[in-house]
Amino acid sequence: MDKRFWKNPVFSISAVVILVLVILGAAIPRKFGNVAERLYGFTTINFGWFYLLAVFIVIVFLIGLAISKYGAIRIGGDNERPDYPFFTWIGMLFSAGFGVGLVFWGVAEPMSHYFTSPMDDVAPQSEEAARIAMGYSFFHWGISQWAIFAIVGLVIGFLQFRKKKDGLISTALEPLMGSNKAVKTTIDSFSVIATVMGIATSLGLGILQMSGGLQSVFNIGNTFGVQLIIAVLVFIAYMASATTGLNKGIRYLGNFNLGMAIALLVFIFAVGPKVFILDTFTLAIGDYITNFIQYSLRLEPYQGGTWVRDWTIFYWAWTIAWSPFVGAFVARVSKGRTIREFIAGVMVIPPVFACMWIATLGGTALNSDLNKGTNIAEAVDADVTSAIFSTFEHVPFTGFISALSILLIFTFLVTSADSATYILASMTTKGSLFPPLMVKMVWGILMSAIAVVLLYAGGLEALQSASLVSALPFTLLLVLLVFSMSKLLKREPIPVRSSDIRRFTRIEREAKKRAIERDLNKRIK
Repeated sequence: MDKRFWKNPVFSISAVVILVLVILGAAIPRKFGNVAERLYGFTTINFGWFYLLAVFIVIVFLIGLAISKYGAIRIGGDNERPDYPFFTWIGMLFSAGFGVGLVFWGVAEPMSHYFTSPMDDVAPQSEEAARIAMGYSFFHWGISQWAIFAIVGLVIGFLQFRKKKDGLISTALEPLMGSNKAVKTTIDSFSVIATVMGIATSLGLGILQMSGGLQSVFNIGNTFGVQLIIAVLVFIAYMASATTGLNKGIRYLGNFNLGMAIALLVFIFAVGPKVFILDTFTLAIGDYITNFIQYSLRLEPYQGGTWVRDWTIFYWAWTIAWSPFVGAFVARVSKGRTIREFIAGVMVIPPVFACMWIATLGGTALNSDLNKGTNIAEAVDADVTSAIFSTFEHVPFTGFISALSILLIFTFLVTSADSATYILASMTTKGSLFPPLMVKMVWGILMSAIAVVLLYAGGLEALQSASLVSALPFTLLLVLLVFSMSKLLKREPIPVRSSDIRRFTRIEREAKKRAIERDLNKRIK
């Protein structure tokens, strides 16, 4: 590989650190896991309040920005238009975001909350537990997650396409932190490390779910050998996609993923308990809106519980750890859209689809346990990777739908990994919009290697915890990004809308008409 890549300190530092972590995770997985778990416990116990406040501040800021006069500013030149059609844009957002996570947790989360209620005063596996389970699932997959991606993507996209600077996290923070080289290198290296560990963990979890699905559908043993074969196939697929570039591989896969997810959603709705699903969706939306502030700021200092740490704070920390990658990718595919359109699209469309997915698949599972006496919740509690396949056992065409779900998980994994290799290569080549294929291959190999090594060593949970530790400093960076964006916008001229031009022209004509009338009246007198 060209030596100039190694001369880039962001590339060399992050690559070396990741290799060291992989070696430690494989050589001493138990000790590595214990240290990571202690660090994660320390951050969530002592700084859980900071995670919740920071995410809530970001949401309020973005909503205020969208309805303000600054919402008309484009991410790019004033005359630029979006690079991608709306459906393609949404598909790319969803695939690069938590698409694979939603397939994993769409049934598993509501059934987990139904089995063990988030509220101490609610009986597990009751009607009230089912209602709270669905409302909380909507909350966790709603606008809060996507607000985190949106703030990172907005600042990066604004600087990259409107100010013609590189799309790096450190550049996004320049208005506040300056351009000190050491500080910029530290921030960007940290971004790369968090991204690699985050996507490797997701690859591992997706591979485990696919392996569990193959066992359920085709009775193929859920062994490391099978998982290794899946990992190799995923690697080959996403590296093949990476060679085609952003406008082909990721674009086509994003459309395919979204189309297949919609098809699966429509089928489950058609054969499932339609009225129950619609009632559940409507009630959960109402509960989500009603309890949004309470859930956003809920902690348990008086009863000393761990549920909020285990779920809400975990989700926010996990999303923040992913935000450098997803935010940078969201920025890249949103060129030409207005700030208002960007915020509305990122914070509304994917969450609405996520809620529909949870209501349809999770609602079908809840209805089956509540009204048909099945034991899906118990199966999920025993093995969370079996959630979606346990649900499909109680709908028509079980084998076909389960196989389709395995394919959907596969393509979501490929798209997420392909997107990650692009962003990682960009982050380690000074924000290049067209990073070299060789750099993408390096990061693609490292991600797969980490996932495979940790699957073999049983250290996925350790790496997951380690990646979440990185979320604490990134939470501080999120708050700084809010101030950075505010500072940038104050210097930006507000574009004049065509409606304003017409209004000003009309006012000017009327003023001239009144002036002529006054002049004529004076002459007559």
